Parts: sequence; structure tokens; C-alpha cells
Amino acid sequence: MTTTSIPRPEHRRHVKAVAAGPHERGAARGEQLRGTLPAAIDVYDRLFALGGITPAGVRADAERALDTIDAFRSGARAEIEGIARGAHVEPWRVAALNARTEILARSSTVPPGECTTVVRRVAGGGGREPRTFGVQTWDWHVELSALWHTVEVRGGRHDVVGLTEDGILGKIGVNSAGLALHFNILGHVRDGVGGVPVHVLAAVVLEEAGSVAEAVEIVRGAPVASSGSFALFDGTDAVLLDLSPVGVFAVEPEDGTFLRTNHFLTPVPAAGEKTWLYQPDSGERRDFVRARLARRGAPDTLDDLTGFLVTGDGEPPVTCLPDLAAPLGRRWASLATVALEPAARTARILDGTPADIGSRDWRVLVAG
Repeated sequence: MTTTSIPRPEHRRHVKAVAAGPHERGAARGEQLRGTLPAAIDVYDRLFALGGITPAGVRADAERALDTIDAFRSGARAEIEGIARGAHVEPWRVAALNARTEILARSSTVPPGECTTVVRRVAGGGGREPRTFGVQTWDWHVELSALWHTVEVRGGRHDVVGLTEDGILGKIGVNSAGLALHFNILGHVRDGVGGVPVHVLAAVVLEEAGSVAEAVEIVRGAPVASSGSFALFDGTDAVLLDLSPVGVFAVEPEDGTFLRTNHFLTPVPAAGEKTWLYQPDSGERRDFVRARLARRGAPDTLDDLTGFLVTGDGEPPVTCLPDLAAPLGRRWASLATVALEPAARTARILDGTPADIGSRDWRVLVAG
């Protein structure tokens, strides 16, 4: 396999939106993305077409998703429409980006990406409170390597900082209440359009929830028609969820550690998993990191934890480099590495793979 380093912009964009209303926050985001959003739309148009989804089908799916979002949280729809206004594109175009996971679930030729997440809950003692922290790779199509940004959104119930793709409300981050969210994609045979898109749900959780308990309540109250995983953790508590069309299920930790790749870890959704898309890769990555944690001992600091995601030749691709000889839809890459620490309301985002830690600088964002 021919691999190469990942092409990256010289200066990664940081999008900041501060406004009291969601439409105004969206418009501020859209204005800053006006120059790049058409390129993101074009990449997804090509991925949708590769998956056999017609332009008319994409628009119908996007408009249906927008109506579902409106019924769940009208403010999220307003923010999507604000992005469209600010970027000078049609609202359904931005809705399609936010529902890209659900739309692509119709495809059998464009498999989902691969991400690896580890969250630690270190028990307290001697008068000390428990501590939580987490790290993940965000692995996706290398064609989108220049089309994501760090984000800072202020003015809703909670301020939010983190990482997302151009045009998409949210993905990975931490809020000013000290709630953090790591995000992985999963796959179930019943996945499709019809529920709240998982990226929109992640954004809603980060804007509204002030604790793990509040976050879980929001997730369980959402009409979900596609699959994903949220690792949710605040200053003292943590939970890992399997989200699927057949329900939301909590995963038990191992020695205070939650480890996620891209397959279900609870039996009910696992019975309908799209194993042909994820395996054996997902299981191999999880087993590798799990064995490394057992061998070295689970770390008690975030800095030590980040190194557990570094892999090289002959090892499962937790650190993922693209094969540029592969066709569109098969060029996977670790586009970013994200470390979250809810007690400090801090997201550290590396425009690089875990192997780049130490040679590239983290961008440090503080929610409040």
C-alpha cells in the first residue's frame, strides 16, 4: 500500500460565532465559511453520487432531515439556515452536510470512516474528586482535509469549543459547563434518514447539557434513525453510549476506561450491525489499544493517554495515513487528534495524527 503524509492547509481556520440567537450565530459561521463551503458541498456531492444517491434523492433526504431537526430543536434548524444565509448557499445544501452520515448510510460503496476514542475516569481518594479526560482520532476522507475547522460558539445556554466540518453544526468538543463529547460512527442495517442527524444531536447536547445526566436525557429523548457513539463525560462522571435505530445503550467501562472504535459494544444493536463495513478493522484496532492499556497500565494523565493512539507499520491503523492510490471514498486519514478535559473546559486539537504529537502544536481552546 502506498501511503503518504496528509495534505493540510498552512493555517487551519478557527470559526468564532458570538450572538444571542441561533440564526445569528449560524450567519456568523456561514460568513466565515463562504470561501470554502462550496468545496465541502462538492466533495459530498461526489461521495453521494459514488454511493448511488441521486441529487434529487440527496435534496429530498436533506429537506426531510431539516423538518425532523425543526420538530426536535427549532433553534438547530435556525442555525443551519443561518449558515446557509451567511455562506450564500441554499439551506438544503447545509442540511445535507449535517445529515451526511444518514444520507451515506444508504450507500454500500462508500464505507464509513474509522476513529478511535479512549476516555478515562480516574477514581478519587484521599479527599480528591474523580477526574475524567479523553482523546480520539478523527479519521475521515482525505479529500476533506482542508474542509474542517476549530470552532468557538458563544451565546447559547452553554458556550462550546471543539472541532467540526465546514457547514456542520457540531462534532467533538467541550462546553462551558464542563461537559465533553467524543464522537464515533457506527453502522446498523436499519440506519437511514428520518431521525435527528447524529451530528446535529451532538451539537444540541454540547449547547444544552450541563452534566452527563442531562446529556443522556437529551440523547434518549431524541428520535434517532442512524448509529453512532457518544462518549460523554463531565468533571467526575463518564458514560459511553451505543446510539442506534433500535435504541440507546450504555457500555460498561473496564477499570475506569472506555475504549471505542467503530463497532457496537452492547448486544441488542450488535445483532444488526453492518459488520461487512467495519470488521475486522474496528475489532483489531480496539483489541490492539486494549492490550496496550493492559500491558502498560491505564494512564492517570491526559498527556500520557494521547500516546496510546500512536501506531506504525505492521500495527492496526489507529494512526491512519491515506493510501492516495486508492479511489475516492477509500482514502482514509487521521485528519485530527482531539484531547478533551472537562474540569478545565478545555479542548486541545492537533492538526495532525497521534504520531505528530510533539512535532506539531496543539491548538488550545477554552469554553469558559
